[in-house]
Amino acid sequence: MSEKMKIGVLTGGGDCPGLNAVIRAVVKTAINDYGMEVVGFLDGYEGLIENRYRKLTSNDVSGILTLGGTILGTSNRADPFHFPVLQDDEYIYIDRSSQAVQNFERLGLDVLIAIGGDGTMAASAGMTKKGIQIIGVPKTIDNDLYGTDQTFGFDSAVTTATEAIDKVHSTAQAHHRVMIVEVMGRYAGWLALASGVASGGDIFLIPEIPYEIDVICDKIKTRNRDGRNFSIIVIGEGAKPEGGEMVVKRLIANSPDKIRLGGISNQLAAQIEGITTLETRVTILGHLLRGGTPTAFDRILASRFGSEAVHLAYQRKFGNMVALQGNAISSIPIEQVAGRLRKVEKQNPLLLTAISLGTCLGIENSKILSPSEVTIP
Repeated sequence: MSEKMKIGVLTGGGDCPGLNAVIRAVVKTAINDYGMEVVGFLDGYEGLIENRYRKLTSNDVSGILTLGGTILGTSNRADPFHFPVLQDDEYIYIDRSSQAVQNFERLGLDVLIAIGGDGTMAASAGMTKKGIQIIGVPKTIDNDLYGTDQTFGFDSAVTTATEAIDKVHSTAQAHHRVMIVEVMGRYAGWLALASGVASGGDIFLIPEIPYEIDVICDKIKTRNRDGRNFSIIVIGEGAKPEGGEMVVKRLIANSPDKIRLGGISNQLAAQIEGITTLETRVTILGHLLRGGTPTAFDRILASRFGSEAVHLAYQRKFGNMVALQGNAISSIPIEQVAGRLRKVEKQNPLLLTAISLGTCLGIENSKILSPSEVTIP
């Protein structure tokens, strides 16, 4: 390995606020602390596979701290081991991991810093076995990545969702409606739970706790009898009724994760109107949650992650992902992260806080508080 290291960086998976802050921290730390050379691959692992990259200097990352998105571009379909190729109007999947390794070696790189969520970490775990030295940086608005207490992008998404729910409150009160706000999060309820608590929502529905429609409607009716003639429901896209299934919006043929969730709020709204006869409206925030400038918290966290990734690279601590544990930045082997999701646990303090505030979680609270009643996966 050369004394003066040369590092690559890429952003994979869905975009989120804070990606540019990490890129900036990686480049500045690499140059200022170690005199390293940095190249950025375009569109995630796709850029490494197709040898598309650009050299990154301090000037290139100047002024990008506050920008949403990523100056390198990203892709959530570029799995090196399952890469989609269009052939005769149909996608076939081929293993292009060896091509990625060849490009990495031809560029004389010592390490790759891979910024992404569970898909990127799974691909990175595989690429480490192919011989590429990798440091991972955890990113997702869903906050569902195993091994870190929080990912950057989550706080920004919670802030956006909270502001949207705040605005929904006024129209709900004015028209005496039930308003349902659907947020992203996939199979974990962190975004719905956090934005629900922050906005003072009345009912939170998350994937980890299958809901009972009668419990929801009873809560709404009780609020109306008490003179609170509106209700705010915050629901994660992966929520489902007891004994039911998640609502799949569509399937993406050429994506490693083919399922796209969405639309459970419309199904729930029809049920509530049918049972309570109360006017019910739906707002689906969708990709609005991925956009915009990162919050101050995410700018700081992303900067800490990016700098620590470079420090780990310099120390030759390859195969690790940086992580936030408490208030400290630490690391965890990428292979321990790959294929695992971090979900809301039954005794999570924020979940218990929601119960103490009188929030309905779609089932009787006694079933959550009693150890024998409900097991959250």
